[in-house]
Amino acid sequence: MRVTIDLPLAVDRECPVPLAVQVADQLREAMRTGRLRAGERLPSTRALAALLRVSRTVATDAYQQLYAEGWLDGRHGSGTYVADEALPYEQPTEQPTEQPTERPAEKPAEARGSARREPPPPGTVDLRAGRPWVFGYDTAAWRRAWRSAGDLALNAFPDPYGHPELRELLADHLRRARAVPVGAGNVMVTRGTGNGLDLIAATLLGPGTRAGVEEPGWRAARRIFALRGAEVVPCPVDEQGVIVDALPDDLRVLYTTPAHQFPVGGRLPIPRREKLLAWARRTGAIVVEDDYDAEFRYDVAPLPALYGLDPGRVVLLGTLSKSLGPDVGLGWLVAPAGLLDAVAERRTHLADRTSGPVQRAVATLLERGDLDRHLRRMRLEYARRREAIVEVLGPYVRGDTAGLHVMVTLPADVVPGLVRRAGERGVLLDTAEPHHIGPPRVHGLVLGYGSASRADVRRGCAVIRELIPPAEA
Repeated sequence: MRVTIDLPLAVDRECPVPLAVQVADQLREAMRTGRLRAGERLPSTRALAALLRVSRTVATDAYQQLYAEGWLDGRHGSGTYVADEALPYEQPTEQPTEQPTERPAEKPAEARGSARREPPPPGTVDLRAGRPWVFGYDTAAWRRAWRSAGDLALNAFPDPYGHPELRELLADHLRRARAVPVGAGNVMVTRGTGNGLDLIAATLLGPGTRAGVEEPGWRAARRIFALRGAEVVPCPVDEQGVIVDALPDDLRVLYTTPAHQFPVGGRLPIPRREKLLAWARRTGAIVVEDDYDAEFRYDVAPLPALYGLDPGRVVLLGTLSKSLGPDVGLGWLVAPAGLLDAVAERRTHLADRTSGPVQRAVATLLERGDLDRHLRRMRLEYARRREAIVEVLGPYVRGDTAGLHVMVTLPADVVPGLVRRAGERGVLLDTAEPHHIGPPRVHGLVLGYGSASRADVRRGCAVIRELIPPAEA
């Protein structure tokens, strides 16, 4: 049985350390030393604020920081608990002794791992790629955003480009986060990357056209292009990204993930970016740049987006699927004005639209800086999970400088048995093989660390390390 406990906390208003940080530090120390134990229920934010005589925002911010770090767990309507899988920072190799609590099921939209994703059974470690951590957001900010959405009058004639206010805010976000010099007139609000890619395909492709997709690459892109009647052309990649010299000259569209190639993990270097854009100008192709997890990078400086280098030949796709969660259902498409107008006309014919209330809620998150604060928290947390992977599997890891997944390279004959045995021990894994059109060129595990806690990431990687044959160690 879970019980609520009293907390021996105090705040010092004369101290320069923010009150929320003081509260979070004291709670973290209590969990680290065992004064707070796994499964114990904490007071509500309202009760904690009353206890400390601080604003509820202070209590909420402290809890949200600990949620993001994996110390706390909770479900809607049932309270806040010390996470069963929380580990002391001083003991990074210690394995959890209790099974993690069951997580709420997530919708399978836009996943880059398995085509159909079911919620994992309780006690399993899900290291499949394509899922962010959806438990670390600021609940107060989320509720505030939806209250503002409730004030929005329903629109009988939705704008195919999206709400003007949100387009302005997204343009500003892209200028700050990705150094993309773009105005609102070049931004369309979509329902996510898949929706944006389908709108481009519906506008530019059809029978008799050829569309390039990275090999290996995102399977949904292949399906979208094929369903729009195009011939799908596999375009090989190496550890840096798409190989420009291997591109044919008759592609109408090329889909690429230059910030963090999926699934290999490469970052397309500047010389190759320039070479790719020169190819696009020479052949007349449109490059579709999927920036799906570019907000998360580690130990490296950001590389300029392709769109910023040549706005005339590049369409930039982005999404909140990885930064907030796939259930939000919002993304953006940035394109030259003429192409954007053609996409908007096609979108109207398809009766496709993005939810107005969702747009209003996201606009509030951007306007108040809540999304930026969330991204800063999650960059820190994801960096720690990535470090846990590198500590255990370092020699096998590729593509760990950005994003929410890494590539663990292994011989082809090792992978199937390892995945099966890991599954028997409760660790769910994806492999690189299904992301190919033809015979697999890249072998290994596509290891996601977005949806698993830091303790589970470490535990799952320890299982993988044990299962790698001694000859490959």
